Amino acid sequence: MKKLRYMTGVTTLKLDQDSCVGCGNCETVCPHAVFQIENKKAVITDPDGCMECGACQNNCPTLAITVEPGVGCAAYIISGWIYGRENASCGGPNGCC
Repeated sequence: MKKLRYMTGVTTLKLDQDSCVGCGNCETVCPHAVFQIENKKAVITDPDGCMECGACQNNCPTLAITVEPGVGCAAYIISGWIYGRENASCGGPNGCC
């Protein structure tokens, strides 16, 4: 999903590999394929692909993943799909979240 980007280098996504047990839930639930399991541990392979929906954090049994859902403005990404990137907005009072 390397085509889907809001802003680069701003994601709040964090992974504590010491706490990871390699269950693969994050890889399964991530809609943008941000995670992969390598050597029995999760790895963030595409941090800028994260839309900060929180699915990975909510499905991590060891709390190895943290993310602040919504900071990446998923509404902006979806709006871009529907109306085109040049017409996208988050829908807030000033066009932002």
